[in-house]
Amino acid sequence: MAGAHVERVEIGRAALVHNVREFRRIIGRKRLFLGVVKANAYGHGLLETSRIAVAEGVDWLGVNSVDEGAALRDAGIEVPVLVLGYVPLGDLEEAVARDLRLTVYNRETVKKLAVLAKRAGRDVRLHIKVETGTWRQGVVPKDLGTFVRDVQSSPGLVVEGLSSHFANIEDTTKHDYPRLQLDCYRAACRELEERGLRIPIRHMSCTASTILFQEPDFNLARVGIGLYGLWPSKETYLSSALEKKEPPDLKPVLTWKARIAQIKKVPAGAFIGYGCTYRTTRPTALAVIPVGYSDGYDRRLSNAAHILVKGRRAPVRGRVAMDFFMADVTDIPSVKLEDEATLLGADGKERIAAEDLAALAGTIGYEILARINPLIPRVVV
Repeated sequence: MAGAHVERVEIGRAALVHNVREFRRIIGRKRLFLGVVKANAYGHGLLETSRIAVAEGVDWLGVNSVDEGAALRDAGIEVPVLVLGYVPLGDLEEAVARDLRLTVYNRETVKKLAVLAKRAGRDVRLHIKVETGTWRQGVVPKDLGTFVRDVQSSPGLVVEGLSSHFANIEDTTKHDYPRLQLDCYRAACRELEERGLRIPIRHMSCTASTILFQEPDFNLARVGIGLYGLWPSKETYLSSALEKKEPPDLKPVLTWKARIAQIKKVPAGAFIGYGCTYRTTRPTALAVIPVGYSDGYDRRLSNAAHILVKGRRAPVRGRVAMDFFMADVTDIPSVKLEDEATLLGADGKERIAAEDLAALAGTIGYEILARINPLIPRVVV
């Protein structure tokens, strides 16, 4: 491992390019392809991932905040960037200056943007989010027509898109609720058209719906977790198989590695780590790994997970601390100081998947990836 860092995250360029091509095959060339790179590109590195995706032909990028959008602009990335999250009123001026598309649903936001657009002398492109049953961001359907009309009547504000989001498409193979949401969205579109309010870009998709619902009336597809080689859930994969769709061949992009900080010989009967939660039953060789929950390695992996050393599994022993945890390398010969340990990803024929760690931690693969400390170097390989 090059450099002085004790840990790094490797981003597999070939795997990411492969995943982009798989989703382009599904999306086609007539629809826009938006790659979601929020949350530091789901832990993969905002700039590193975005540069590869754009070079491979992703049309738009989706972020959560103005800060993320500004970072893309500072890096010279000029494709359309849509802010999917809430933008505080105080950040709207920078959003306009950076030519970011904004997701809107509050009249206070619209009012301030109208002032800023006039001051800047430029159009501000907006995507209005309609509430279809997630009950998070969005304008309720009964208020949508008036909201859209008022935005369109404001000089300098352009209603470019109408968006929404699925609430329960990944956790089940029964898709009645997503279908209800689709019906709600389409009814909202019909009502707008009856009022003469036509919105050019329509989008409601996530990775799961891009795979399962290839709806012809959407002309932009938002792809998040799938871009990085993870299925949204086992249920999504099963639904794809049951519906006899050709599933995308997804390749995990991220590998998380660290150097071993110490090899320690421990006698039988020794307690390991905080709380004395593990006791050795034999003379043991412990590898001290300089990674902890402050880096995103979940404390719930204590005494449960494995790491890979020299292509073999080593069980985590004792509690994961803020900056360290220990692994049993007794059965792995010739382990030495600063050998490479793989916390997540493949080494030889073995692999630690984000889904594996998520199952142990009682969460989802998204969280395992997104919580990897952004200060850890991301290296494209």
